[in-house]
Amino acid sequence: MTFKKHIPNLITLLNLLSGTIAVLFAVHNELVMAAYLVFLGIILDFFDGFAARILNVQGELGKQLDSLADVVTSGVVPGIVMYQLLFNAVHKQWLDNLSCEIGNWITFDQYHLHWIPFVGLIITLAAAYRLAKFNIDERQTSSFIGLPTPAAALVVLSLPLILTFSSNGFANSMISNVWFLIAITVLISYLMNAEIPLFSLKFKDYSWKSNKVKFIFIALTVVLSVLLQFVAIPLVIAMYILISLVTKK
Repeated sequence: MTFKKHIPNLITLLNLLSGTIAVLFAVHNELVMAAYLVFLGIILDFFDGFAARILNVQGELGKQLDSLADVVTSGVVPGIVMYQLLFNAVHKQWLDNLSCEIGNWITFDQYHLHWIPFVGLIITLAAAYRLAKFNIDERQTSSFIGLPTPAAALVVLSLPLILTFSSNGFANSMISNVWFLIAITVLISYLMNAEIPLFSLKFKDYSWKSNKVKFIFIALTVVLSVLLQFVAIPLVIAMYILISLVTKK
């Protein structure tokens, strides 16, 4: 067995390692570092498939290992990050209402057992379910049905980056709102498993005629990223879904 057969799997394992380290940071509420590690894992997730195609060593083991790594990097980490965002948002909401009679509010110690932040873990469940379906769905060879887990992860992991680095007051206030975060959780979880056809960024050739939609999408992504930085990430994913729906045959 030649070494080249192991190269894609080694890249996949690096993706898993990035995701595992990201879990540790996310649990300790170090969400920015968790986001960077997930971004690294998503890049590695792209290159393991690319390497497998270039080296012509695609196989069932790589397919299963890729999904297992994605469950962690694009499933477990976003779920924990959303848990932390909800935890912080609920805490902030209660601190803002400290002027109310203390007897009307749950105490800080009791707050740690509050159920609302656990809603964020629905993302983890939805991602695992999507990846299991993807492995047995023969329709998703050249396109996707439902939002890919890395794209969903990008949306969730962009939220702490926007809070930390963006001066957009409206965006920051929305991300600090409990109900907005719950809505994002439900929407992302639904989109990952919805019967919505979405184009893939895999290229069979690089002609304009065959890849017009992909080239336009990439160009718009670059422009939005330069103009809006981290705020662009959820907008790009929304644009990806919209373009897919408009151009589907």
